[in-house]
Amino acid sequence: MDAIQQSDAARPVLEGPDIARVLTRIAHEIVERAKGADDVVLLGIPTRGVFLARRLADKLQQITGRTIPVGSLDITMYRDDLRMRPARALARTEIPGDGIDGRLVVLVDDVLFSGRTIRAALDALGDLGRPRAVQLAVLVDRGHRELPIRADYVGKNLPTSLRETVKVQLAEEDGRDAVLLGVRATAPAGEQ
Repeated sequence: MDAIQQSDAARPVLEGPDIARVLTRIAHEIVERAKGADDVVLLGIPTRGVFLARRLADKLQQITGRTIPVGSLDITMYRDDLRMRPARALARTEIPGDGIDGRLVVLVDDVLFSGRTIRAALDALGDLGRPRAVQLAVLVDRGHRELPIRADYVGKNLPTSLRETVKVQLAEEDGRDAVLLGVRATAPAGEQ
């Protein structure tokens, strides 16, 4: 996720009601594809992916009438940019009690960009067990993939330039729900 330049240039592309609506749609799509979601486990990628996974679990429970296992998957030590960025604090990995073996795991993240975070999540998941299948749900797909990774469930496709930034704000972390589109002061190194 990118930091947005402090200016009035950031504009909301999704607000709270829009986010709630797309999460409801994604929950219905999961139930349809999973034929009832009986073996679904949701794993959120910290930080905002965890909050989105919990919200999706609530929506799935409303639809199916059953509790959907939800957890978190820290991918920090699986990232391929550890040497290039400052040290980061480790987040928690919490796997539901029944585990992930033989289950349909839906990874949940806020923004899909290069695909490198999801590659790291797949590596981390492989160390935890052997799911029957893995799917990906994201709130925003902004394009610019560097790896052959595609989301199964997308809240909003948001074509962007590399100079643009996408910032997801969620009430649990930021005090409000919004997706903001902004512009960097300069393009990141190697992306000019």
